[in-house]
Amino acid sequence: MLTFLVAFADQFAALNVFRYITFRTGGALITSALIVFIFGPAIINSLRVRQGKGQPIRADGPQTHFKKAGTPTMGGLMILCGIIGSSLLWANITSIYVWVVLLVTVGFGAIGFYDDYLKVTKQSHMGFSGKARLGIEFLIAGIAAIFIMQAGQTNFSSSLTFPFIKDLVINLGWFFIPFACVVIVGAGNAVNLTDGLDGLAIVPIMIAAATFGMIAYLSGNAVFAEYLQIHFVPGTGELAVVLGAVIGAGLGFLWFNAPPAAIFMGDTGSLALGGLIGTVAVATKHEIVLAIVGGLFVMEALSVIIQVGYFKMTGKRVFLMAPIHHHFEKLGWTESQVVIRFWIVAVILALVGLSSLKLR
Repeated sequence: MLTFLVAFADQFAALNVFRYITFRTGGALITSALIVFIFGPAIINSLRVRQGKGQPIRADGPQTHFKKAGTPTMGGLMILCGIIGSSLLWANITSIYVWVVLLVTVGFGAIGFYDDYLKVTKQSHMGFSGKARLGIEFLIAGIAAIFIMQAGQTNFSSSLTFPFIKDLVINLGWFFIPFACVVIVGAGNAVNLTDGLDGLAIVPIMIAAATFGMIAYLSGNAVFAEYLQIHFVPGTGELAVVLGAVIGAGLGFLWFNAPPAAIFMGDTGSLALGGLIGTVAVATKHEIVLAIVGGLFVMEALSVIIQVGYFKMTGKRVFLMAPIHHHFEKLGWTESQVVIRFWIVAVILALVGLSSLKLR
């Protein structure tokens, strides 16, 4: 919205700063952090009063988790307020990519909110019907994929690119839509599975947001894209502003989510944030890089798939408990050891993903 002030730059030269994505990204980061810091305590108190017993704790989980009983969930509302408010203020709201990413974020957040609501009111881990939930997620992701195809360049907008190999591009045609849906829905649910310990999901999300913020900025800039020999995707630079808002909101939320957590983000936050990152990856044509940068989330999702599949086939378990962060807790790692070590893994994977921008 503040980009409209550029129209008055002839009269007030200082307004030229709103032309620059880097300046607006910094503004979005600070603004979203302030929104969460200022309104966070009121939101937490309101949720604590309304939810009573808070998020249900798994009876078969690590014993150390029982002390978390009564902690309110749906903290994703804080994050979404920061991201949406800051993005609408600092991003160029004429950008179709900004609206597509916010559409997925709000849509997935609404699904997660309803799921959290059912869990809290029923005090059960069984929330939204799995099939219905996935169906709505794929519908939202499909709409986003169609808009992304229409907004991009002919043929290239439906193509799949590969990291480290600059000339390998496969045009998927209309198959791009189901592919994009799998990426967006998969990202949302992978982050959702990762959100099981205090601070475990939000920091890797901020790391991924910073990484894709750089990718979006470079991909949307013709000069940098040509220099790095990456594919130029006009208009995606604005997504750096939205991702800046994600980092700021994440920092604000981490203040309250740091052990011992005063609030959990719940499905409201994890689904929305995962869907957001997945949509940015699709828009910038870096879907495969997402699997590298978000390798921690992939590992968490695969651990559940392997555990469930192997148990159905043999009646035995591969891991002591899934998702895999609980497996390490069962092995004797403390919660802080699991969280910090997983953060380190997330940083390493982000650096590997960033290296794909130059190694071609």
